Amino acid sequence: MQNYTEKFYKFIDNNALLGAKEVVPFVIELMQPKSVIDIGCGLATWLAVFKQHGVEEILGVDGDFVDINKLNIPPEYFLQHNLLNPLKVEQNFDLAVSLEVAEHLPIEKAESFVDTLVNLSPAILFSAAVPYQPGTRHLNCQWPNYWAKIFSEKGYVLFDCFRMKFWQNPNVPWWYAQNMFLFVKESCWQNYPILKQNFNPLNEPPLPIIHPEFYLKLQQGTSINQALSLLMKVISRAINNKYSLNKSHHN
Repeated sequence: MQNYTEKFYKFIDNNALLGAKEVVPFVIELMQPKSVIDIGCGLATWLAVFKQHGVEEILGVDGDFVDINKLNIPPEYFLQHNLLNPLKVEQNFDLAVSLEVAEHLPIEKAESFVDTLVNLSPAILFSAAVPYQPGTRHLNCQWPNYWAKIFSEKGYVLFDCFRMKFWQNPNVPWWYAQNMFLFVKESCWQNYPILKQNFNPLNEPPLPIIHPEFYLKLQQGTSINQALSLLMKVISRAINNKYSLNKSHHN
């Protein structure tokens, strides 16, 4: 993994903070985690927000290119590790997080990276870049069904509980709104009452959809409102989950 520029980190960190402030409270509502590990945490912005919302134990993991002096968490909560290699820690966490990381690893490391995640937690907040997604050093950009298949082989089911909720939220960067899923160990998912009450695991591969902001970066001549309207219709028809949290949670 390469050293990234200060400008790159500032851009990523600012957008991570915007997204985390919106998404983390919803994740906590669904999963009630007391401990969270973030694999490929960067400056650990997401972990800092989890901590602000009462998560008692956090651990961030990333390579030696991360400047520990710029971390958003105390350095004692950061573990330096080469993500090309499997990670083994003694502790099991309530939630593992890996957002926009897996695409930076070679394709031959995809399965071992998922092994790392499932060995850490029964619940995983995951996103990874799709084909042609803009970014730095993208080596393995895949549609979500690619990752869903690997997780399924490890005994994890997929919940598509973020795209509809955050699709039109201007504070959630489009790559999170487009790519985030929740993977939960099949034998455990009914242990989460709020999740069980409001969502069902997908019984088919997740629909690959592209956020209008991404689409408009690659194509010209389509208004964002037209693209958004079309894609929302597709999502509404195709996604089978129940989205019935209390109205106050959607406002």
